[in-house]
Amino acid sequence: MKKKNLILILFVACSTFVFSQTTFTLTSSDLGGEATLTQEFGGFGCSGENKSPQLSWKNAPKETKSFAVTMYDPDAPTGSGFWHWVVFDIPANVNELVTNAGNIALHLAPKGAIQSVTDYAIRGFGGPCPPVGHGFHQYIITVYALKTDKLGLNENTNPAIVGFTLWNQTLAKASIVTYYKR
Repeated sequence: MKKKNLILILFVACSTFVFSQTTFTLTSSDLGGEATLTQEFGGFGCSGENKSPQLSWKNAPKETKSFAVTMYDPDAPTGSGFWHWVVFDIPANVNELVTNAGNIALHLAPKGAIQSVTDYAIRGFGGPCPPVGHGFHQYIITVYALKTDKLGLNENTNPAIVGFTLWNQTLAKASIVTYYKR
């Protein structure tokens, strides 16, 4: 009986180790379930502060050579959604974007990272600004672990091309979703 219990304990211990592998995870210290006026766009009929949220990630695959971050609103009444932030060529040794890193003028993004144009036709972060009365929109913020150190794109590359290139280079991705309405 003692031998069976010992075997059972060893089996449980080993399976716990095998199945407790950590997953690629994205978090934010200043963004909750709903975005606020801090993140809301400052223009396009909105009067927010347009500060990109702090983001951090962990447990990327060992093969990761760079990262990218996007923010997308699938609920925008455009027929194709709306891209609010597109950042790529983030070095593999970086695991955080600080608050307001999306403000190009402040140079808070990691050295070498490229912030390309959004659907606002600006570079950097463009916060939520859903139409008044349109209800809650979801904003999907995703970090991509990539198998290349450079995507070979520049700051003028549109979000659809960046998205296609990310699809082809992604090892893993993690997302958080926040909501906003006006």
